[in-house]
Amino acid sequence: MQRIIYFGCFLFALISFCCHGEERPAVSDYRLGSGDLIKIYVLNEENLSMEVRLSDAGTISYPFLGEIHALGRTVSELAAEITRGLKGPYLVDPKVSVSVIEYRKFFIGGEVKAPGGYPFQPGLTIQKAVALAGGFTERASSDIVVIHEDDPMQTPVEANVMTPVRPGDVITIKESFF
Repeated sequence: MQRIIYFGCFLFALISFCCHGEERPAVSDYRLGSGDLIKIYVLNEENLSMEVRLSDAGTISYPFLGEIHALGRTVSELAAEITRGLKGPYLVDPKVSVSVIEYRKFFIGGEVKAPGGYPFQPGLTIQKAVALAGGFTERASSDIVVIHEDDPMQTPVEANVMTPVRPGDVITIKESFF
C-alpha cells in the first residue's frame, strides 16, 4: 500500500513538472487579416455555421448581419460581435465560436531556391521558412530582412534564422558578394 502511495506522489510530481512551463494566454491575441480562412460555429444552428475567407478589405459576409469588418480583430472579438448581432432578433442565447483554419501566407524571396508565398504555420521561424522555400542558394548571405504586414511604416527588421515569422510577413534573404 505504501508503494502505491509513493508511486502516486511520484506520478503527481512528474505530471506537475512536465505540465509546468510557459503559460499560454487564455485567449489568442492573433489578429485576423486578409486571406485568413476562419470557421464560425453557432451551436445547434447549422445554417449559421460556416467557413469563410476574409476578403481583401478584411471583411466577411454573414447571414442576417451582412458585411462584418474582421480585419485586425481577434477571434474572440469577432465571436463576441456575431453573438451580439444574433442575440435578440434571431436567437435567444447564441453560443458562437470562431477559429482560424488556415492562416494567410507569408512571402520569402531573395537567395532561396524556391521564392514565393507559403502557408503560415504556428511556430514558424525564418529557418523553417527557408526550408519550406527549398533552402538557401549558394549566394545567400546571413543578412536577412523582414517586413511585417502589420507595421504601418513597413520598416525592415534585421533578423536571423531563429526569428519568428508572422502571417503576411515578407522575408528577404540578401545576396552575399563573397
